[in-house]
Amino acid sequence: MKTKSPSERADRRKPALIGHNAVNQLPHKSYAFSNGHNPHIPADYWFQSPPEGLTLFVVLYTRACRWARCLGCNLPSKVSQSPVHYSQQMKQIDFIFDFLLSPEQKQDLRKIILSNNGSVLDQETLSTMALIYFVAKMNMNCPHVSVLCLETRAEYVDLTELEVLSRALSEADVPADLELAIGFEAFDETIRNDYFHKGLSLHTFEELARKIAEYSFRLKVYFMLKPVPQITEQEAIEDVQKGIRYLDSIARQYKLAINLHLNPTFVAAGTPLEQAFQQGRYQPPLLESVRQAVLSAQGTTLSVFIGLNDEGLAAPGSSFIRPGDEKLLARLNEFNSTQNYALLK
Repeated sequence: MKTKSPSERADRRKPALIGHNAVNQLPHKSYAFSNGHNPHIPADYWFQSPPEGLTLFVVLYTRACRWARCLGCNLPSKVSQSPVHYSQQMKQIDFIFDFLLSPEQKQDLRKIILSNNGSVLDQETLSTMALIYFVAKMNMNCPHVSVLCLETRAEYVDLTELEVLSRALSEADVPADLELAIGFEAFDETIRNDYFHKGLSLHTFEELARKIAEYSFRLKVYFMLKPVPQITEQEAIEDVQKGIRYLDSIARQYKLAINLHLNPTFVAAGTPLEQAFQQGRYQPPLLESVRQAVLSAQGTTLSVFIGLNDEGLAAPGSSFIRPGDEKLLARLNEFNSTQNYALLK
């Protein structure tokens, strides 16, 4: 029997994801792509301070997400409408480890989250060669990294590819764990798929959880607080609380380490959410609602990180941070570093 190539296997898995990053195909979205960006420099990067220690979040500049249907998402606007050659992707990786990180940061770094504002495991957007090159450069330059997190849609997860990456990570001076980051966005099926257009079923998610648990990989799950105009503030809180109970049950069932990454929704420019905001049909969630939702994770197996960065993609005047939020914002940031629920009470 002829063995199929990785690209053939990937294309067989994801026929519904092809061809959705042309401007005229985006559903009611008006943003443009960043086609003029220097392809030898990443699209974006920043640092975080979760309990693992200093974390680099880096967004590689590649072809945009090929799903690109999610209601409130304009992340593709920071990357390219056209393919970016693997050699240019590797130049970006050189930039990260040769110029972006200082010698002190290379020593202090404990975790890297690798993104392309889509799916780094989609071989049509990020080259497998570039991904392996990233692991090699990380191993050589950042000796204390203990976790490499890869953002992706579930459809692109190829366990053969992950086995190779995991083996490469284990060969570093300090073996690093592999973590997959999946956008779940909302627990309610209608909110997640009918309103937000995520295209993720519970069956797909649970199959992914089962498979990666067999390899002792970790899982990061992105949830959004109040992602659509059709729900109230209280309904948004309750949806996250239901999601926390569900993820805790999955973590216990499969003995899987799960991190809940909760993002209060910002109004992304050039999306239907911005139109709803301008028409008075939507307001971003309150930070107080974030506090209430996160408190529900106390006593579960989950770790939690609260995303408080709009990445410069929010429409003017639409921040979820309002005057008077300064003290609560400081407590939420401290919680990210400590997981101390007393800060939220």
